[in-house]
Amino acid sequence: MRHCSSRYGILMMTTKTLFKTSILLIAALSVASCGRIGGFKSTPKGTAAADYEEQLQEDGTPRTSIWDAIKQRDDGRKIGVNRYLWNASLEVLDFLPVESVDPFTGVIVTGYGTPPGGGRSYRATVFIKDPALDARSLNVSLQTRGGKPVAAGTQRAVEDAILTRARQLRVADGRL
Repeated sequence: MRHCSSRYGILMMTTKTLFKTSILLIAALSVASCGRIGGFKSTPKGTAAADYEEQLQEDGTPRTSIWDAIKQRDDGRKIGVNRYLWNASLEVLDFLPVESVDPFTGVIVTGYGTPPGGGRSYRATVFIKDPALDARSLNVSLQTRGGKPVAAGTQRAVEDAILTRARQLRVADGRL
């Protein structure tokens, strides 16, 4: 009988110790992740106040998880198009009157115009869908006055002209 009770006592002691250890571990983790003790902000030891301020969220509360630290906030001011493709499109198609532009979605819509030295009127819609300076980021749609699409070679030549000009702008900018 005594043998059973000592086993039970050891088991209870181990369970109590395990419970206390887990409570202390949970408390330590919550203090470490929140940076608070009893509702007050505490600056981590060995960290300058300026470094600690960088660990705060925009509203002044400390970051609570790793995801808060790496999450990017989109406040609507980001433009998701390549500026070199955008400017090159406007320069190459400068003979066409611009009807509407939306730099946030990357769409340029032009009216009908005749290229220098040409006799046929064209209309263009340009869609820049990626911030990369890449041919896959650029979609150009050309139409004639009758609403028919132009030949694939003509469309490819306009896209190549835009890409070439975009690369020239990038080289001239000096940010390679």
